[in-house]
Amino acid sequence: MSTTPQGNPTAAADPASAPAQVADDSGAFAWLRALGPRGRRAFGGAFGGYALDSYDYFTLPLSMVAISAYFALDSGQTGLFTTVTLVVSAVGGALAGVLADRVGRVRALMLTVITYAVFTVACGFAPNYETLLLFRALQGLGFGGEWAVGAILVAEYATAKHRGRTLGAIQSAWAVGWGLAVIVYTLVFQFLDESLAWRVMFFTGALPALLVIYVRRNVSDAPEAAEARRQSGEKGSFAAVFKPGLLRTTLFAVLLSTGVQGGYYTLSTWIPTYLKTERGLSVVGTGGYLAVLISGAFIGYLTGGWLTDVLGRKKNIALFAFLSALCILSFSTIPEGANTTLLVVSFPLGFCMSAIFSGFGSFLSELYPTAVRGTGQGFTYNAGRGIGAVFPTLVGFLAESWGVGGALVFGALAYGIAVLALLGLPETRGKELA
Repeated sequence: MSTTPQGNPTAAADPASAPAQVADDSGAFAWLRALGPRGRRAFGGAFGGYALDSYDYFTLPLSMVAISAYFALDSGQTGLFTTVTLVVSAVGGALAGVLADRVGRVRALMLTVITYAVFTVACGFAPNYETLLLFRALQGLGFGGEWAVGAILVAEYATAKHRGRTLGAIQSAWAVGWGLAVIVYTLVFQFLDESLAWRVMFFTGALPALLVIYVRRNVSDAPEAAEARRQSGEKGSFAAVFKPGLLRTTLFAVLLSTGVQGGYYTLSTWIPTYLKTERGLSVVGTGGYLAVLISGAFIGYLTGGWLTDVLGRKKNIALFAFLSALCILSFSTIPEGANTTLLVVSFPLGFCMSAIFSGFGSFLSELYPTAVRGTGQGFTYNAGRGIGAVFPTLVGFLAESWGVGGALVFGALAYGIAVLALLGLPETRGKELA
């Protein structure tokens, strides 16, 4: 069986799409060849969706200083932007996972992209703080669902041997979108007054609408996985991932996701503000530091994807949780005036905090059976995101007395939670997906 771009079963399969028929299984890009033509189109759709998801997310952190000045906000109120986004994204991501099991991966992917694009643009029209907070929350509905749905779509095309590298490459799209956002931010804020520039940043969030056209025309669900879902007769539901056979997995996967995302979003939310307010960097200077951080992130995603296939899912996450915590402590305690040292440390910080994510797509996909894979991955990843959202807000309130740099150390504690969670989860490297 195969599927149309809308995810509906049809009579004929595309033989070239089957990973098992790829003869050449060696070389740096064997993982890409192993996807087959349909898998590569799915990869393109998921990669683009996640890159633009990242772009739309970072329109807020990069504009935070300007928004704070425009609406006269304190650090607690600005931190609430991130917390609300992440909490609502937890709901959106969990719902998108159920939807992916019910209507297919591709349809769910398109819906998430449309949602985050529409409400990112709406943020640019917000007349006051409360409206902006509402629109940003609604943006989180789509933002939360895109990664989980796109990762599952590609995971079901990937071979067991290369799944870590394949999903690590998908994760690297986050750095691409982040980098694009920094470039646009640097240009917009250089040439426009801050009172208008932050609105223009949100208006550029309309870009993902173009991706939906590509996905609609070119991308389909993996045929074998779609057929397995159809034959199972089971519809995705939250109750399914809390049944006795999956309850332990679900609880520990949520804890793992909480730790990793709590640490990550603490950094991604507050580093731009830290560089501008406590380090006194200009817009261009902040962009330069972020460029180093993002370069490290991009390489980290790809390296982590390779290591998760070599070391295994759990060892890769544990290794980079420890290194990420160490980098946070180093970054936040560099003395004032040592900005060159800060620049040097930015690269390994970006590398480590991103490499830890590379195993997530494959690990969470492999923890759940096909019929509830979307629900399991969508719920655990996004429940962790929602709970982890407490960390950026905590940093925001503590920054009033501790300073942003001092408060960032709480991100290191989050990574300790992630390591503890691994004790309750099985190693899944080499597992085949139906």
